[in-house]
Amino acid sequence: MTSRSQAVSESVWFKSSYSGGNTTECVEAARVAAGVLIRDSKNPERPHLAVSAFAWVRFLSAVHRA
Repeated sequence: MTSRSQAVSESVWFKSSYSGGNTTECVEAARVAAGVLIRDSKNPERPHLAVSAFAWVRFLSAVHRA
């Protein structure tokens, strides 16, 4: 998946509700047309992970079952 459909800088990032409260272990995600972007909030300028909407739904389903 590429993030060309929406520039990363234009994306609306939100922090994971499961991230640590001490701000040292935080994951952020942003919804884009093709799926979801994931990044480390401590290093937002670093490369991000892009996953398809299908893969994101499967991931969330697996997490909820665990």
